[in-house]
Amino acid sequence: MSMERLLEPELMDSWEQATGYDAMDFTEVNTAFAQEAIALGPQSEALILDAGTGPGRIPILICQMQPKWQVIGIDMAKNMLQLAFQHVVKAQLQHQIRLEYVDAKKLSYPDSHFDMVVSNSLVHHLPNPLSFFQEIKRVLKPNGAILIRDLLRPKNEAAISEILNGIGVEYDEPQKKLYHDSLHAALTLDEVNKLVSQVGLTEVRLHQSSDRHWTLERNYKKIKNKK
Repeated sequence: MSMERLLEPELMDSWEQATGYDAMDFTEVNTAFAQEAIALGPQSEALILDAGTGPGRIPILICQMQPKWQVIGIDMAKNMLQLAFQHVVKAQLQHQIRLEYVDAKKLSYPDSHFDMVVSNSLVHHLPNPLSFFQEIKRVLKPNGAILIRDLLRPKNEAAISEILNGIGVEYDEPQKKLYHDSLHAALTLDEVNKLVSQVGLTEVRLHQSSDRHWTLERNYKKIKNKK
């Protein structure tokens, strides 16, 4: 029996919160995420949605590895988007990455618009993630790829403490508090599985991908040309 979900604020939108989050070193996990996205997605020109792009680190890594892709990164935190814009300009990837102020629960894109949807660490911010999963299904092409990763809610406070004690000295106290609250707000595998079933996402693989993360993935399916 896991502990009850305890929501945290949906937006981290102060400049202090945005820069504090951006200062946390996620290079290793972000690089691994970008590599997995490229392995799952189409090996040709494609339009990708990054939901909850934050400071834009993941789209930059993806586009540096896969120059054929165009990425739209969306977020509801304006300061995060401002940081993301600075990073995109510095990386000289404005021709590949577009940043937009869009709510992931009410996407402003047409049906079957994207070849792939990726999202890292957004779901635990959402009070009701069902609308997000419904929107993913709607805007994704029927053969489109998926890579969604988020924190996994531990069974109890002792398990949270164990995780926090293991992250080392690179996190200061405010960052540890942020991480604690995020773990408390995260979903369990059962909860994610129910959401996936409710919206009818098919041919997906949901699994625990680390001691503190779950991953939902689906390979891009190439459509054969009918003769």
